[in-house]
Amino acid sequence: MNDLLTNDVFLTVVHFFVTFLFALGFLSVAAMLLVYLERKTQGYAQDRYGPLHYGPAGIYLAIIDPLKLFLKEDVKSGQTDSIMFRLAPAIFFAPVITAFVVLPFSPYLTAGAIGTGIILYVALSSIDVLGIFMAGWGSNNKYSLIGGLRSTAQMISYELPLVLSIVGVVMVTSVLAPGCTSSLSTLSHCGIGSISFSDIVHAQMQPGAPWYWFVLAQPLGLVLYYICGLAETNRSPFDLPEAESELVAGYLTEYSGLRWAMFFLGEYGNMTIVSAVSTALFLGGWSGPGASLGLWQGIIGHTGFAGFAAQVIFNAFAAFWFIFKMGILLLVFLWIRATLPRLRADQLMRFCWLFLIPLTLFNIVITAFLLLLPIGLVAQLVVTGVVNLAMLLFVVFALRRLTGVSATGRLPRWAQQRVVVSATNGANARANAGQQAALSAPADREATPAGRG
Repeated sequence: MNDLLTNDVFLTVVHFFVTFLFALGFLSVAAMLLVYLERKTQGYAQDRYGPLHYGPAGIYLAIIDPLKLFLKEDVKSGQTDSIMFRLAPAIFFAPVITAFVVLPFSPYLTAGAIGTGIILYVALSSIDVLGIFMAGWGSNNKYSLIGGLRSTAQMISYELPLVLSIVGVVMVTSVLAPGCTSSLSTLSHCGIGSISFSDIVHAQMQPGAPWYWFVLAQPLGLVLYYICGLAETNRSPFDLPEAESELVAGYLTEYSGLRWAMFFLGEYGNMTIVSAVSTALFLGGWSGPGASLGLWQGIIGHTGFAGFAAQVIFNAFAAFWFIFKMGILLLVFLWIRATLPRLRADQLMRFCWLFLIPLTLFNIVITAFLLLLPIGLVAQLVVTGVVNLAMLLFVVFALRRLTGVSATGRLPRWAQQRVVVSATNGANARANAGQQAALSAPADREATPAGRG
């Protein structure tokens, strides 16, 4: 037994299976709870109860709904492309499970050997597009096809600013990386930024600044990434591929039963992945009170069973804080759906290509310039955070002024003037129409007797 516990191959295999089973179980439980919480959130936002009758506050529906989907009949039209129709749910769902394996829930619950976690995550997220396109094309339905094409264009477009929004984080890690200590250049030497999730989380827990989360240096990057994540997961206000008022259910129109449930589970899985990546890159990952291995080793012990118990308690605290931060971002997903209306297709694409992409590129240039200033590491980080926050505030208030978005419902001046002009023109048009009708009425009355005579 002791030989197995010290065998690296055995420990690696156990680590992989524990991480995989945790990811699969967490994905299933998270999807069930998110469906329930979304229905509750929608109910409170619309001044109603939501799920109520089955269990305390209707919580049993989180179990009943998946069971119902498993038992529903799988109906398939005879005119569909059978191969593409059947493969599409699997191709859409498989990258979601794979991406969960590389997410750093804790120092142990992650595939730590993968040093290119961000690249793998971006590559896996691009496979979802293929599954959605196959679903729309294989359904042999015009609504499904249009929904699949919309989603393909949307996800490919928003993937560009999504990747660009996290470049600033990699640049900050390059500043925090040590200088060249050897002739071998790796991701942890020579000031080269890391693209590993675990390395980025560790970079936010520096000995001199254990609470320096990268949201302090890149608040604009977090907001931009989250907006792109909303579009990548086809959530409100970017849920055009499933616009029921136009496309019935989009690329899901011909699906039912378990295949429909796989798409549904994949959507909530992608929401969880976006929130988890945001937590790892911007919110310090698993850092939080009690998530310190040295603390528990000092209390319990370093060796033997005491050292093992310290590792378990440390990883439990780390996973708790990671899931807690991720849960807050998931609640924002639900809140946005209950708040914002859906955009039009032209507004969605214009917002991406003319607003998000230039803004992310500008953020990269400004961040690079500030991090290259010869003012010392602390001053570089402080100035970068202040400037990035100022850019975020400017974007928020400029967008509010241009679009008329306001918590009080007030329109900007240019919109108010447009409304007044429109109302004035309408009143003038009605008055002119009334005058013309009054002038033509006597002529009609005079012409009628003459016609009879």
